[in-house]
Amino acid sequence: MVSYWVCLVLAVVFGVMTVVNLRTNNLKAVRLRNNVLSVDKASGDVETALRELRTYIYSHMDTSLSSGTNVYPPVQLKYRYDRLVTAEKQRVQAATAKVYTDAQALCEQQNSNDFSGRNRVPCIEQYVTSHTVSEQTINEDLYKFDFASPAWSPDTAGFSLLATGFFAACGSASFLFHQWRKGKLL
Repeated sequence: MVSYWVCLVLAVVFGVMTVVNLRTNNLKAVRLRNNVLSVDKASGDVETALRELRTYIYSHMDTSLSSGTNVYPPVQLKYRYDRLVTAEKQRVQAATAKVYTDAQALCEQQNSNDFSGRNRVPCIEQYVTSHTVSEQTINEDLYKFDFASPAWSPDTAGFSLLATGFFAACGSASFLFHQWRKGKLL
């Protein structure tokens, strides 16, 4: 029978390994999140950085990004969203300007003899009203992400946690067995 002291020492060693590995997992997840945010700011390949973060979080324990930050959800592609909103506003401005130009050209063609513009103005107003360009709303929720880490994962932290539990249980069972053999346990 293995001494309960050996099992308890091993449980403590694996417990320390578990804590260190959990902290390492968390730090890497934070690094990957910061990478996503910097790639977003630089207008880079956000999909690849986001996929790397998601894959890492889904396969490692203690990688939740919700704790430690006041921002929810913890990953927000603010710059990408802002760029899309700006591009949509520019698209609407350009399309609206083209509608006015087209209206003026069409109405001049239809009323070519009208020098005062009396007949052209209602024509232009009617054309602009019928060809109104509206701004498309961009759903900001599509640019916010939160990923949930598993309670246990088959990585170094997960196996260290299992070993800690195993040696703690073995040490406790061994201690109880020694006490029972000595007759001290009822």
